[in-house]
Amino acid sequence: MNIGPLNKRLAAALCCAATATLALAGCGSSDNKTDDYAKSVCDQVQPQRQKIQNADNDIASVSSSGASPSQVQSTDSTAFGQISDAYKALASGIQDAGAPPVGNGAALQKNAVDQLNAISGAYADLKKKVGGLDASDQAKFAQGLGSIPNQVTTLSKNGDDALAKLQADGIGQAMAKQPGCQKATTAPTLAPSPDASGSGGPGASTAPSGSAKPSGSTKPSASSSTSVKPSSSASSQS
Repeated sequence: MNIGPLNKRLAAALCCAATATLALAGCGSSDNKTDDYAKSVCDQVQPQRQKIQNADNDIASVSSSGASPSQVQSTDSTAFGQISDAYKALASGIQDAGAPPVGNGAALQKNAVDQLNAISGAYADLKKKVGGLDASDQAKFAQGLGSIPNQVTTLSKNGDDALAKLQADGIGQAMAKQPGCQKATTAPTLAPSPDASGSGGPGASTAPSGSAKPSGSTKPSASSSTSVKPSSSASSQS
């Protein structure tokens, strides 16, 4: 079993986290207090999303370079550690930003912070899982790697959901105006391999194309992250 297509699927899943955005749509107007809160959160999102993007780029690079299982293992494990750190930093940043200026702001903040910390822990577990695989046997290594892209897809969605919970009563509108929460315009290039026609194709094609359209998310109301573009990972993550 070739590990290249599997790792391409992983990179495509992470791309969703890295290119996600906090807010794409919103109704109503925002005031100065809301704008200040949105800026404080979005300023935290952008650097963490970039870390997730960088980790995704590293995974994509070994997916198409004919890397050995040990090289893929080292790269993927390191990348998951970086994404874990990104989500942890994002949770800390949202905690430091304070509660959003809405009626149930404290509860929204706590839920988002708790979920982002949980995602950070899940990526730390993935780092350990990949690091513990048997890289001396390519078939066993590929088998162990096989379930990870689906786990990353779920984590990316959870990161989007966690950040979307902060978009209440005009906050989403305010976040949509902040550069740190706007959708990334670039995504990692996943070069095709001779045997990748059946694996990772759909993920590799849909994730980058969604990053080019401000409304091209399958979940317009919960389209961030690294969140955590949070492209993440969960994205990666930011």
